[in-house]
Amino acid sequence: MKVGTAVVTRSDGRLALGRIGALCEQLKELSSQGYEVILVTSGAVGLGRQRLRYRKLANSSFSDLQKPQEELDGKACAAVGQSSLMALYDTMFSQLDVTSSQLLVNDGFFRDSGFRKQLSDTVNSLLDLRVIPIFNENDAVSTRKAPYEDSSGIFWDNDSLAGLLALELKADLLVLLSDVEGLYSGPPSDPNSRLIHTYIKEKHQGEITFGDKSRLGRGGMTAKVNAAVCAAHAGIPVIITSGYATNNIIRVLQGERIGTVFHKDAHLWTNIKEVSAREMAVAAREGSRRLQILKSEERRKILLAIADALETSESMIRHENEADVADAVATGYEKSLMSRLILKQEKISSLAKSVRMLADMEEPIGQILKRTELVDKLILEKISCPLGVLLVIFESRPDALVQIAALAIRSGNGLLLKGGKEARRSNAILHKVITSVMPDTVGDKLIGLVTSRDEILDLLKLDDVIDLVVPRGSNKLVSQIKESTKIPVLGHADGICHVYVDKSANIDMAKQIVRDAKTDYPAACNAMETLLVHKDLSNNGGLHELVLELQREGVKMFGGPRASGLLNIAETNTFHHEYSSLACTVEIVEDVFAAIDHINQHGSAHTECIVTEDSEVAETFLSQVDSAAVFHNASTRFCDGARFGLGAEVGISTSRIHARGPVGVEGLLTNRWILRGSGHVVDGDQGINYTYKELPLKA
Repeated sequence: MKVGTAVVTRSDGRLALGRIGALCEQLKELSSQGYEVILVTSGAVGLGRQRLRYRKLANSSFSDLQKPQEELDGKACAAVGQSSLMALYDTMFSQLDVTSSQLLVNDGFFRDSGFRKQLSDTVNSLLDLRVIPIFNENDAVSTRKAPYEDSSGIFWDNDSLAGLLALELKADLLVLLSDVEGLYSGPPSDPNSRLIHTYIKEKHQGEITFGDKSRLGRGGMTAKVNAAVCAAHAGIPVIITSGYATNNIIRVLQGERIGTVFHKDAHLWTNIKEVSAREMAVAAREGSRRLQILKSEERRKILLAIADALETSESMIRHENEADVADAVATGYEKSLMSRLILKQEKISSLAKSVRMLADMEEPIGQILKRTELVDKLILEKISCPLGVLLVIFESRPDALVQIAALAIRSGNGLLLKGGKEARRSNAILHKVITSVMPDTVGDKLIGLVTSRDEILDLLKLDDVIDLVVPRGSNKLVSQIKESTKIPVLGHADGICHVYVDKSANIDMAKQIVRDAKTDYPAACNAMETLLVHKDLSNNGGLHELVLELQREGVKMFGGPRASGLLNIAETNTFHHEYSSLACTVEIVEDVFAAIDHINQHGSAHTECIVTEDSEVAETFLSQVDSAAVFHNASTRFCDGARFGLGAEVGISTSRIHARGPVGVEGLLTNRWILRGSGHVVDGDQGINYTYKELPLKA
């Protein structure tokens, strides 16, 4: 691991304590997982310069300050900064119960074979003792005449030192941490520059335009690339990525596609040509057009083949999913995310069943929705058609990939999918299973799987190619997507669903509905988050029965101002809260109108339920609650595309434009107009007799 000056210091030369702390925590985590870690660090000269400038200022008289200030000696800066830098590493690692060691080396040492053997023996001994060796070039006694410009010798900066040590010590991986995400095709500040994920010398060497070197160190990206190319050529994989992020080293070792990878066999890899975001979107649109040309029965057969492939590949799917789950457990993800992540046998069977249900639906494409005779022999038809290309971004639910892909195929749309990193393996195998059964007439580019967050930012700019974005996830995710694109966004930010139990409710029925709405699947967006109870039930024992029913199921309750005092429970900080777990808010309201006001003010316009035997009260609730789905005497968990008979859903929309509630095939369609005439012209409408006669629909 090599960390550069620009990472360990701030722009004013002071140490970046937060970044160094995050680095130490990651190295501690790797060490505890059994990795042998060697650190090469820069920053001593920059830190020493900052300290000596302060000391010189403190010791200067006013007249001294009026004189031109000489540049500080770089070797003196190195000598002062080195001790301070190592003291900080020692302090931080000690807090993490990790022992570190300091090794200062010079270029000339490596000319001595005896030194190189002793170096290897010493480092191996330290690693056996679970000590992290920290290397730096000993600039204080370097014989270089100009240590910040001289590039002669066996190594010439800490990047090349890191590469040399990786070779000498037979490292399995070299990670070079920079102040940017990786190697770009041009200066990172240039908006036209793009991140190069895989460096291929034959392709990229002549294409890249390097910007200025690092603001403090002696190298910059040019030095990192040179070191990476040399190490990779010798058989050591190298990754250049940002040291500003708090977890990039962990992400690299988890296999995420971040930064730029250098490998001696990169030119042999099949994916030599990196597909741009635009190329991926255009390929999906072309696939969509080919899909629409197929006959209805041919599209149906694709879906049936997907359902069969899911069942025959079940063991392979579960194997990859179990690996994701194991990683999620080790990372410490919340229970709500874990429950969404797991793919059990019954869930895979359910997915196959929903795909077959979609296959058996009436053909949605090309349906004539309306036929009108405008004038004699001039017939206008309104026809259903696909939207075009969908970009669906979802978190932690690999089963969503199957549902969305099946809906896209049934509706004739191209599709780009970006799943959460926690389901990386599950998403990859499901995508492979689905695209493997695509006929050559359509091609496997109809459904693209996006693997990098960088690609998402590029895709969100393509409002001329992508027609709809559907984010499925947290409030934060949905808000970020809406702020980052001009493309229409369909979805919901929160699932704050309410159940209101009226004074005329059948309490046994109410207990059953409330229990199901909260405990059937607490992590679902259609689970109850707030229970509203008519005030009369607090006097006749009804509220007490409802509370006991939830408590028996292990539900933790928080109260509103009225309920918290009566029930002696903690008061909630806000009514606008989605627990996604075995917890909910309880509040007492005056009547149905107060319940309606509460829901319209604090809800998320998702799904609401009233439990009552009074049909007039029920109709008032159903007509006045402004949510996508409103139920009478039925659990909120019924708000689901499959349960609505839609086959599956791409998501649940709380928008008021285009589609609302569970979005199935119909929500992924739009319409176009077909006009059939016999040489008709407008000619200022002279002599035209508009009839506007409604005609019967025909297949």
